Amino acid sequence: MMKDLFSLEGRVALITGGSRGIGAMIARGFLEFGAKVYISARKAEACNETAQELSAIGPCVSLPHDISTVDGCKALAGDLLQHENALDILVNNAGAAWGAPFAEFPEGGWDKTMDLNVKSLFFLTQALHGALKNAAGAERPAKVINIASIDGIKINPWETYAYQASKAAVIHLTRRMAARLIEDRICVSGVAPGAFASEMNRAARDAGDAVAKMIPAKRIGRDGDMAGAAIFLASRAGDYVVGDTIVVDGGVAYSQIDQAWG
Repeated sequence: MMKDLFSLEGRVALITGGSRGIGAMIARGFLEFGAKVYISARKAEACNETAQELSAIGPCVSLPHDISTVDGCKALAGDLLQHENALDILVNNAGAAWGAPFAEFPEGGWDKTMDLNVKSLFFLTQALHGALKNAAGAERPAKVINIASIDGIKINPWETYAYQASKAAVIHLTRRMAARLIEDRICVSGVAPGAFASEMNRAARDAGDAVAKMIPAKRIGRDGDMAGAAIFLASRAGDYVVGDTIVVDGGVAYSQIDQAWG
């Protein structure tokens, strides 16, 4: 029925980078719409604290892991499979950024960013492919939602070379993964956020009013903006979205305004 179009009742979700920022926004939204949510993050204490807080809304379980390596991805998948044999929704949100002048940009910063933002996204999905297939059906496909960024669409003035390249890669990788995984009734899609207050976007977090002036919508993103986009893609409402990345940025990516919000 149409009234259940956005319901996540009975669905199991895993959100990486779920202890704060965009990941926590999505986790809260999923819980409020009925999902059972697992969150993962590198820092166990923060992951545990967020899961405990969100458990006031619905079942939220902490699975702290460092997924910056393929072994870490396999470890998280194995941990989840100790609890569940099927996974309805995977949100690949964990990410890193690194800024440095062009002449000084280090290999370590490049590798850290690309490994977590691109490589781990792919290999975690690969490790959970069986669990996603177990959840998928003709009338209710499983979902993979990759969190990209408008920095993968439109450059910003900051010298975050690896980050911007990685997010462009995520958008295209989402298309390629979607083309293959739809064969298994798994819909792969993405979200490209703009300015949301988070540890990664400290400008929006610490100077939101100033950043808002440079956004066509004249405000930074709110928790509900991010949760709403993810709920749409995760629910029956988004079952026919395959390979697309939804831009949630208040108009920045396609505006004529020079942006400096970072």
